[in-house]
Formats: sequence, structure tokens, C-alpha cells
Amino acid sequence: MLKQSATLDATFQALADPARRAMVERLTRGPASVSELARPLAMSLPAVMQHLAMLEESGLVRSKKVGRVRTCRIDAKALSLAETWISRHRAEWEQRLDRLGDYLEELKQEGTENDAGK
Repeated sequence: MLKQSATLDATFQALADPARRAMVERLTRGPASVSELARPLAMSLPAVMQHLAMLEESGLVRSKKVGRVRTCRIDAKALSLAETWISRHRAEWEQRLDRLGDYLEELKQEGTENDAGK
């Protein structure tokens, strides 16, 4: 459980940065070279490499160097773990919000009844 938690923490930390999210979003369409990933970002290549290193450490991205070109691809398993966590918690949050909505409706009804009795 601790290893899964650490992996999930690293995934969310990696996804916390907009530049890294943009890279992940691009990679969902297929593999890309580092220069392709860097092109739309307003940062230096060394900064892009630092972001990619964090994505690789989190397990979200895998890369392979062939000659002078490093090609990156998404690792769907890491995204799946985050998606599972979010889905599980979404159901819990929705139940809580439904209960809150029911409670607020009860209060509204009580208020309406009290106003009518005056």
C-alpha cells in the first residue's frame, strides 16, 4: 500500500505543473521527440529535460534514445492508477454532495412550512 501511495503521490506531483501536463497531453496522441515536446513551451531545452526527468521518475513517461534523438511515450499504467483513485473518490464525493443536497432541501421545506404557519 505504501509503494502504491508513493507512486500516486509522484504522479500527482508530476501532473501539478502545467508544462508537464502539456507534455503528457501531447504524448497521449503518440510518441514524440524531446524537441517536439519542447517546441510549444516557452522554456529552454534543459528546463524541458528537467520536467521530462520528473515525468519519468513518476512513471508517467518512458523514453528511449536512438542515436541523437530521445523519443518519449506515455505509460498508461501510471495514468490508470491516478484515474482509479480519482474515480473511487469521485463516487464518495458525489454521495456526500447528494446527502448535502437532500439536507438543504429538507431545510428549505421546513422553512417553507414554518413561513406558511405564521
